[in-house]
Amino acid sequence: MPTYDYRCKNCEHEFEQFQSITAKLLRKCPECGRLRLQRLIGTGAAVLFKGSGFYETDYRSDSYKKSEKAEKDAAKPKSDKDKKDSPKTGETTAKKVDKAQKTDKKKI
Repeated sequence: MPTYDYRCKNCEHEFEQFQSITAKLLRKCPECGRLRLQRLIGTGAAVLFKGSGFYETDYRSDSYKKSEKAEKDAAKPKSDKDKKDSPKTGETTAKKVDKAQKTDKKKI
């Protein structure tokens, strides 16, 4: 149920009223008692989500989580040999060339 804002045209009293959408408009001012109330047009209330967080991944099904884990495990290297053959993180091709040239110079 929405909350409506009202203002009396006679005494300028403003207040909020919690009422059904189908309820009739209020006409009588609770302060001065005159039939001069006007319902104000407002921006409306927004939906507020309170709590630790609301993300689409918070409510994933167990089957989705299991398949996602299986995909991640499949993407990982399977043996120690693969780890040794792969370049170190941050090592660039230029560094590899420099190392190769230094070892060639030592042989000469």
